[in-house]
Amino acid sequence: MRKSIFSVLFWGGMCLCATALSAQERLPEYLQAEKFTQSKLNTMLFSTTVDPHWFQQRNSFWFEYKTSEGTFWFVVDPNSRTKKQLFDRDELASQLTEIVHDPFEARHLPIRNLKAKEDGRTFTFEVESSQEVKPAKGEKKKPEKKVFYFSYDYPTRKLTQLTEEAKEPKKLSWASVSPDGKTVVYAKDCNLFRMSMEDYRKAQKDEKDSTIVEIQLTKDGTEHFGYGIPYSILNTDTLCNGKRRGVWGYWSPDSKHFVTIVSDDRKVKDLWVINSVAQPRPTLETYRYQMPGEMEAPEEHLYVFDMVNNTRKEIKVSAWKNQSLGLEARPYEQKQRDAEFISPVWQGDNTRFFLTRSSRDLHRIDVCTYTIGQDSIVPVVKERMNTYQETRPIYVLNGGKEFVQWSERDGWAHLYLYDDRGHLKNRITKGPWHVERVVKIDEATRTIYFVANGRENGENPYYEHLYKVNADGSGLKQLTKGDFFHQVEVDDDARFIVDNYSRVNTVPCADLIDRNGNKVMTIQESDFSQLKAAGYQFPELFTVKAADGVTDLYGVMYKPYDFDSTKVYPIIDYVYPGPQVEAVYYPFTRMSVRTDRLAQAGFIVISVGQRGGHPSRSKWYHNYGYGNMRDYPLADHKAAVEQLAARYKFIDIDRVGIHGHSGGGFMSTAAICQYPDFYKAAVSCAGNHDNRIYNRWWSETHHGVKEEISEKGDTTFAYKIATNPEIVKQLKGHLMLVHGDIDNNVHPANTIRVVDALIRANKRFDMLLLPGQRHGFGDMNEYFYWRLVDFFSEHLKGKSETSVDIPQR
Repeated sequence: MRKSIFSVLFWGGMCLCATALSAQERLPEYLQAEKFTQSKLNTMLFSTTVDPHWFQQRNSFWFEYKTSEGTFWFVVDPNSRTKKQLFDRDELASQLTEIVHDPFEARHLPIRNLKAKEDGRTFTFEVESSQEVKPAKGEKKKPEKKVFYFSYDYPTRKLTQLTEEAKEPKKLSWASVSPDGKTVVYAKDCNLFRMSMEDYRKAQKDEKDSTIVEIQLTKDGTEHFGYGIPYSILNTDTLCNGKRRGVWGYWSPDSKHFVTIVSDDRKVKDLWVINSVAQPRPTLETYRYQMPGEMEAPEEHLYVFDMVNNTRKEIKVSAWKNQSLGLEARPYEQKQRDAEFISPVWQGDNTRFFLTRSSRDLHRIDVCTYTIGQDSIVPVVKERMNTYQETRPIYVLNGGKEFVQWSERDGWAHLYLYDDRGHLKNRITKGPWHVERVVKIDEATRTIYFVANGRENGENPYYEHLYKVNADGSGLKQLTKGDFFHQVEVDDDARFIVDNYSRVNTVPCADLIDRNGNKVMTIQESDFSQLKAAGYQFPELFTVKAADGVTDLYGVMYKPYDFDSTKVYPIIDYVYPGPQVEAVYYPFTRMSVRTDRLAQAGFIVISVGQRGGHPSRSKWYHNYGYGNMRDYPLADHKAAVEQLAARYKFIDIDRVGIHGHSGGGFMSTAAICQYPDFYKAAVSCAGNHDNRIYNRWWSETHHGVKEEISEKGDTTFAYKIATNPEIVKQLKGHLMLVHGDIDNNVHPANTIRVVDALIRANKRFDMLLLPGQRHGFGDMNEYFYWRLVDFFSEHLKGKSETSVDIPQR
């Protein structure tokens, strides 16, 4: 008998030991995924675009670019077609080591805040040393690293150490500086103030300097109807504490007037989130938040300040209940980029500016003007549509006597030329393609440079190109060539263009072209050497039909880099319903937690558009889901997965997952509930599952709201939308809900309402609450990734790692 008992214990012990060993074994899919953690990716791929800093006095620019050989700084001269290094990196490292007394080398130069001065030859930058500077006696500050300041002359390559007094003055974020550089406007205690540039210079040295002269321009500002009001307020803060804050608004070109819109939010209801991990105590965050259909709306007021006599005038703007206003701004010039001050200037001349006025349902949009001295704004162009309307900036030319307007009035986005009174002079562009935006207007030649897509036959219709056209509509010409997505920067004189071009399946490259589209030189190609050495492979493009069998849908497929065509893989659909953008990215995009990185854990991952999902196609395509925000994208995605599974034997149609964030969180839960036998697992993040409690703008814009006027003339807005809590009783598959607990965009209540409905329907589900995270998951994004992998591995492949420790980041 004893022998028998011993034998059982022995073999039982062996079994326990074997189980423990088994639990420690790593799954190959996890090991593959672990090769591409964010920390490792940060050492594999560096710069992918050229970001030009044009000099203020010539048609040259400098840019910074990092490769596996470290960071380089280049100067490009288009006229001589040259690209030269700004620094001799070895020599500079040697000089900095002697001055700072920290060892540096060429590939690890710690240069920061590099800027070119107005002369186009002198640069300034900073270097932080390891030496700590102790605070002055009596100051309650932690020791800080000593910072060295330098000047560098590019032609002679002379490095000069600057004294503390010669360093670039600290930029104060609250300052709105007039174009003539003499006046600074800001908010304090909910009111508007001004000071001179001389006093601003004092504030740069010491914001508490008692000799600073402040002129108070208003006295009626309050906590919810004033100037410089932040989005949210903590219970540990107060607005009326003497702290200077930035104020949004625009200057007249001659600096004599300042215009701003102040929102009266006193009737808007409060919403709250609680930061439970705040120290030393949890904090309550309060913000004004209007929900769809609510009549307690913000009311916007237009004020023009006469900066000569310090007076304010309110301008009459009313046309519709709960309307909104938008001021038009003059585009910034490239040469302003590194300037100390960039003054926000209104679009117009010294005495007249442009703005838009929109009805709450966005069916009515007026382009308006205001002339100094008048009492009211004047509508000059009236846009009307039975669905919501998009807008783009107004571009003024010919001294304010003409302007270019973007409109979708004929079902496609195009440009129109008007005189300043709103008389249509001519169409500028036309056809079944989409103008995305105006980039630059060369007034000397009356040439308009703009970005558009969908015009070139045989190309993916989402690929953007740069075009130019004359203001009278003649001379349309494509400037960027090649079947790529082109991201462009045009210089101030419209002589040269930096063209960053790529696709999801190509190495990004940047060319310099001239105003006629001729290639001047190749600027830079991205360094993929280390990424490819790690096994990286580009994703694949595909096209399928929508559920109607007619509309073309465009997507991207991501595979594991150790893909085996003889195997069969689960498929996960990464989704976003739009309508302001789809989940698909068409230029090259770094590896993402939700697509190619997820694929490395042993999945086929796709992202694909759907009818109603993107504004860069036809107005019909964009508005397809109007009035049906929950269900409109679902059929197209199911159809896309079915077509791909029929096309490729390596896709298992019986193991389909779906995943999305924000609107994609809303959509993925709706999908697994509306097609419970098709989708087996869903991960829904930060979803606006109940759009009755999401913000008024997004929900009413894209779903629609009905304006109702009673016999007495009272206006109300009726709103009804289908929600996810209504359908979770249909759930059959596996669902994980994820939300940041201080998400003040999509409130966590959206997910909690789904949880409540699931519990009451007796459904099992998973939930992950991320403490201290907003709408994005911040420093918990990597943790979220592995939970995403765990969930889909368990429910689509039947196996996952169960160790309590998440893989290393």
